[in-house]
Amino acid sequence: MDKPAKEKVKEVFGRNAEKYRTSELHAKGDDLPLLAEWLEPEDAWTVLDIATGGGHVSKALAPHVKNVFSTDLTEQMLENTASHLDAFFENVFYVIADAEALPFLDNRFDAVVCRIAPHHFPHPENFIKEAARVLKPSGKFVLIDNVTPENPELAQFMNRTEKLRDDSHVRCLSKAEWTELLHQHGLVQTKSLDRKKTFQYPSWVARTTESEEQRERVKRHLLSADRETAGYFSLNIQGDAIQSFTIDEWMVMCIKEEA
Repeated sequence: MDKPAKEKVKEVFGRNAEKYRTSELHAKGDDLPLLAEWLEPEDAWTVLDIATGGGHVSKALAPHVKNVFSTDLTEQMLENTASHLDAFFENVFYVIADAEALPFLDNRFDAVVCRIAPHHFPHPENFIKEAARVLKPSGKFVLIDNVTPENPELAQFMNRTEKLRDDSHVRCLSKAEWTELLHQHGLVQTKSLDRKKTFQYPSWVARTTESEEQRERVKRHLLSADRETAGYFSLNIQGDAIQSFTIDEWMVMCIKEEA
């Protein structure tokens, strides 16, 4: 029997905590400088960083606000992040927490952010419900994640690629699916950004795979792409070596409706 999804997450991220902290894709994404620009944080704010991973959101926002609560499901990941951020910030507090069952009271946070993590959540509808619940009325919510194309065959190919490389992957949603969940929970979109994100294949595949056999399965799957699929994902192949490919990422900011 497969391990429950959340146990897989803790296993994979616990084993690779330092890789995610130092990953250039996670640590130096173009979206990080936009967080403060979009949120316009105030000195008195308390911010929640859901599924912090390597702590990059917490690091970006801590200089601008009173407190950041940095949460993650994986204890080893959170400990690793704390060991690096503690030297720089006294206003970041670390809490082991499930994004789908947050251990906070209603209407606590001025802003809630979740970056490049929801594709690991088994029940994204519960995550959005919880994010909305703990956010103050008129508070700001920023979601950043990989998203699938609306074409179901391309979406299936993308999710299969991710699952082969990382067994803790659950599913990337489409923008339409996220939009519906946000609407259901009173989160009104105010700003969004579509961008293409390029994975350098050798480092990307090495980050979470555990064996050469697993890496070979990922490679065979990508090489099986038809012309339309290879074109959509800008699959760059030289000889029989995969160099890179590109996926869609969506950044959206919402305001929580007044009760």
